[in-house]
Amino acid sequence: MGHKEFMAEAVRLATESVEEGWGGPFGAVITKENEIVARGQNRVLLTADPTAHGEVEAIRKAVQLFNPEAPSISEAYRDWYTLKLVPRPEGSHDVEPERARMLQGCTIYTSGAPCPMCMSAIYWARIGTVYYSCDWKATQEIGFDDAFQYEDFARPPDRRSITLEQIHPELGTTSYRAWADRANKHPY
Repeated sequence: MGHKEFMAEAVRLATESVEEGWGGPFGAVITKENEIVARGQNRVLLTADPTAHGEVEAIRKAVQLFNPEAPSISEAYRDWYTLKLVPRPEGSHDVEPERARMLQGCTIYTSGAPCPMCMSAIYWARIGTVYYSCDWKATQEIGFDDAFQYEDFARPPDRRSITLEQIHPELGTTSYRAWADRANKHPY
């Protein structure tokens, strides 16, 4: 399979989501070594979960596949445990010498350019390549506009549309200290 087939599957999932009334026209597939390992589609209307976007759903399924505790894990993927520690990439600004692999080495294909939440999930999942079919302008034209979020993120915290205020830092430091002092922490 190649780019066109992977994208066609992401678009098929997106179209199914619309036709079934599950959510918007957003589908995604995650590939590893030229094989689809996970599929996701928008299910916001089906679940009433605002985080049930196609990319996030695909990431959740890929992690389940690669997790050795998952009952459905294939023997072929047992070496892809997502929490396996791997060296930080050369040139990385990461302060940790190793981090959990997550979905490094995977690629995601999406029917539309990822929204800010999905892009953040892709970063956290360490997926190195994103291919999308419809761009942000096309997505905006059908009623999904995330430009205000990007603009809001660029503002200082006290000028954002959502109240963002630090309170009681002395309470939060308890859990931060527990993490910092933990001898066998697992950087993810």
